[in-house]
Amino acid sequence: MMTPPQTTRTADADAAAREFALEGCVVSARPYGAGHINDTYMIETAAIAASNDNDDDGDDTRKSSCRRRYILQRINSDVFRRPIEVMENVVRVCNHARSRLVAAGAPDADRRALRLVPTRAAAAAVVEEEEGTGTVDQATMGPGGDRRRPRWWHVDDSGDYWRCYHHVPNATGHEVASSPEQARSAAMAIGNFQSLLSDLPRDTRLHETIRDFHDTPRHLERLHIAVYDDAMGRASSARTEIEFALSRVDDASVLVNALRDGILPERVVHNDAKIGNVLLDDETNDGVCVVDLDTVMMGTVLYDFGDLVRTSTSSAPEDEVDLSRVTMRFDMFEALVGGYIDSTRDFLTSEERSFLPFSGKLITFEIGLRFLTDYLEGDGYFKVDRPGHNLDRARVQFRLVESIEEQMSEMQALVDGIV
Repeated sequence: MMTPPQTTRTADADAAAREFALEGCVVSARPYGAGHINDTYMIETAAIAASNDNDDDGDDTRKSSCRRRYILQRINSDVFRRPIEVMENVVRVCNHARSRLVAAGAPDADRRALRLVPTRAAAAAVVEEEEGTGTVDQATMGPGGDRRRPRWWHVDDSGDYWRCYHHVPNATGHEVASSPEQARSAAMAIGNFQSLLSDLPRDTRLHETIRDFHDTPRHLERLHIAVYDDAMGRASSARTEIEFALSRVDDASVLVNALRDGILPERVVHNDAKIGNVLLDDETNDGVCVVDLDTVMMGTVLYDFGDLVRTSTSSAPEDEVDLSRVTMRFDMFEALVGGYIDSTRDFLTSEERSFLPFSGKLITFEIGLRFLTDYLEGDGYFKVDRPGHNLDRARVQFRLVESIEEQMSEMQALVDGIV
């Protein structure tokens, strides 16, 4: 999926931003972040504030510009085929997390849970939406419960779905952990996020926004089909990677079977917990907020920890072309384990803990499968910036799998030795 021209995307974003109840007038819209799926923009607004500083009742009115920032996203409906269900999940998760933080007296609740911005059309009907006290329908419907007039998303003339969040100030997502401190903070943030959602009422299950998202055997089956069909004629250029994937078939079913058999408990999890989806405080490096909630569904916490291992321990970017630079950094893994276990002691089972090292290997392998399959199928899922981009990504993941395998005994000993 090649990226559309930037000028066209930015014009669409500018128009969509004006459909939300933003404070002030839109002064800029620019692409933001490095996500593979949705289109994300930083929106900046300015409002003129007037004040009178004359103590003698003279006319000394001063005007100043009050600027605000927002994060606008166009949901990729090719990936998320039911955008309304995605938004119902997001609203439910945001409201529940915020209500837990407020109830606990968290002074920084506005930074620690994402806050959606209502559409202009529905803003007048929004009543205490941030308290999270309504049902899912009440939280997501527009005035009078009309599904056609949603509070939280805008549908443009092309049928694209847009949403808008308040920007979280003084916090940044990092594509690669630069220190064990960052890795530990990210792991604690994910553990705290899982804890906040641990009591999300189960009377209404979260929607499955992407079917079989972490069903590794199904991803392997799809790779088989892609190799057999070879629709783009690319299989010959990826023989080494295909052989690597098919040589690890036995690993694919370990976690799904453990979930099915009740060895691992089913929980509400993020499902895309790469380090870039954790905002860290710019000054302290503490974990602030978990973002990119489109894949929050039921699953095992190991999916999240495994993705942290994949993205935090790698010594190189996800699309590095020099594979000699790719290795699993043990000090980063040690920091992840410490931060994650410290934040999940109240609910993590011994079985979940014992699988922590393996989860890093499996999720790294799974993402490599998905990159490789997308390459063979024509790059229709992940955004690419150059020919062979997804193949490069797959190669990095598989090299990281090898590095994890080389250090697996030390990783397991570390986890098993923690009291």
